[in-house]
Amino acid sequence: MAEQRTSRILIYSTSSTGVSPFWREKYERDAKKYWDVFYKRHEDRFFKDRHYLDKEWGHYFSGAGRKVILEVGCGAGNTIFPLVATYPDIFVHACDFSPRAIDLVKIELLAHKDFTENRVSAFVCDLTVDDLSKHILPSSVDIITMNLSPEKMPLVLQNIRKVLKPNGYVLFRDYAIGDLAQERFSCKDQKISENFYVRGDGTRAFYFSDEFLTSLFKENGFDVEELGFCCKQVENRSREIVMNRRWLQAVFHFSDGLKPSYTESAIEFDLCQENVEPISSSKNSDQLCQSDNGAKELANDLEVDMSEGMAFEMFGVSHSSDEIIEVVDAGKWNFKIKVLSKEYQHICKSTGLMLWESARLMASVLAKNPTVVSGKRVLELGCGCGGICSMVSARSAADFVVATDGDAKALDMLTENVASNLEKPFLDKLITRRLEWGNKDHIEAIKELNDDDEGGFEVIIGTDVTYIAEAILPLFATAKDLISPNRDDDAKDTCKPALILCHILRRVDEPSILSAASKFGFRLVDNWPTTSSSQRSIISSWFSEKSFADCIPTTALSIMYFHRGVE
Repeated sequence: MAEQRTSRILIYSTSSTGVSPFWREKYERDAKKYWDVFYKRHEDRFFKDRHYLDKEWGHYFSGAGRKVILEVGCGAGNTIFPLVATYPDIFVHACDFSPRAIDLVKIELLAHKDFTENRVSAFVCDLTVDDLSKHILPSSVDIITMNLSPEKMPLVLQNIRKVLKPNGYVLFRDYAIGDLAQERFSCKDQKISENFYVRGDGTRAFYFSDEFLTSLFKENGFDVEELGFCCKQVENRSREIVMNRRWLQAVFHFSDGLKPSYTESAIEFDLCQENVEPISSSKNSDQLCQSDNGAKELANDLEVDMSEGMAFEMFGVSHSSDEIIEVVDAGKWNFKIKVLSKEYQHICKSTGLMLWESARLMASVLAKNPTVVSGKRVLELGCGCGGICSMVSARSAADFVVATDGDAKALDMLTENVASNLEKPFLDKLITRRLEWGNKDHIEAIKELNDDDEGGFEVIIGTDVTYIAEAILPLFATAKDLISPNRDDDAKDTCKPALILCHILRRVDEPSILSAASKFGFRLVDNWPTTSSSQRSIISSWFSEKSFADCIPTTALSIMYFHRGVE
């Protein structure tokens, strides 16, 4: 059995292979677009205002003379507005490559009389492409606050050098290696490159080491003034989980500046468990351990960002926006199906966490033509999280229905969707089970569910299950093992056991599907859309109502109707 499993084609991959080259290029190319969508969705609610700037670096912002600040990657203004409110004499330039983020900043500026154009200038700027000195006078900025993404980092640093005063500072804080979110990403297929990951919404996060950050700035003409890890523990008491968050915090100045370089003796902090009080969401604070060189411990009253999005990264609690409810109109019935939202589908290896047009069409066909399944044993292959064809079959007087999928997450959502959309006695007719095509153990387990002595199903349905070439042979092999035998070749076509496939032809063409079908004894009896004839009229009869055209979501859909030969 072990050898058999090893030789099976792996359709449902569980390996962590990272992001494909296609998606890596897309995330880079469309980075601005993903952040625009992010800010459209969350506006200024995702990140909390960053009050730690005053507590950590207040001495840089105070002092004689009016300080000019540049915030690189200002987002919705969670850094600049606390600064402006705390230091009435500063002037802030705020830039971001997301136009929507800058619009949010400008809206906030209009809403507060204190935040005038004399104090804040917000503008769209991509520092990897645009010349910053066209927006800000050269050598005019005292302090630059920023975080970085790894792509084209040297270009960004060279750009900010143009506007920083010779005795100015760059204040940096971003995610550090070993952060909880990085550990969670490492268990998924979301890795772009070393320490670089894509989030579910297409935005990206890089996790810095002190060596990488120091080297990056050093190579671009900066020396270290301060360097340390900011570590926090956050406790979710309801789940009894304590999570470690890590940021890398640093201050840099020009290598040819007046300040001494502290690269060799940079302040370094680490999380000392014995000195840290667990922090709950109602009492959050930064915790840093005193280092051997006597560096002071930071104040313990800084807030952990427990805003709308942070709980998901820390505790794995899904956003309400990760999963959405789609209403499916199947003619006689409406179903409310929980699916993965489109913004999160691109990082999911399973295609079963969304609804496909072929499933919608086939569900409508069955609802309008209940005789297709009435009184019959029905099996749905690869039904994903929706299972709408199975639910329509159960409501259409099918004798017994088994809805299957090979993906565990899809199966969990399928079970939930069935329970929320069907009531007794229909709920008692429908069973959900895991079925990987070609897996003999799974196939035997499905056969045992059937009361029929021969363990077969009279109708097998598959919607959009023909898009992977390697899966076609296992699909037909599994259908062969589970379909009821055809004992009478003279019986009416509609009375014979049938395999019905509905799909949009993608990477596998029709001749390839027919070739695989013939290898396992299946022959095509009808095909839609096609020229109607007396010999091929099964499917066309399903669309006899003129109003049914409204149920067809796209003309690219096709339906194939198979029988097996007499046994």
